[in-house]
Amino acid sequence: MKSTGVVRKLDELGRIVLPIELRNKLGLLERDPLEIFVDGSNIVLKKFETSCVFCGGTKNLEHFEDKLVCSKCMSKIQALKK
Repeated sequence: MKSTGVVRKLDELGRIVLPIELRNKLGLLERDPLEIFVDGSNIVLKKFETSCVFCGGTKNLEHFEDKLVCSKCMSKIQALKK
């Protein structure tokens, strides 16, 4: 992980502000959804993208029992049913 050298304090509601330079560099726009991960004692923010629950692919997604699944993984699921 690369340090940006930026330090921010949480406000009384637990919010932080991401610097405009960082948002511009990462292509983050106002109201863009961010996904929150925990890795040990680290909090990781990632721009949210809809993806396959199995492989993480983002193309040719279909709904399967309220989950998004790519066509490759869907083929594997269908093969298991036979």
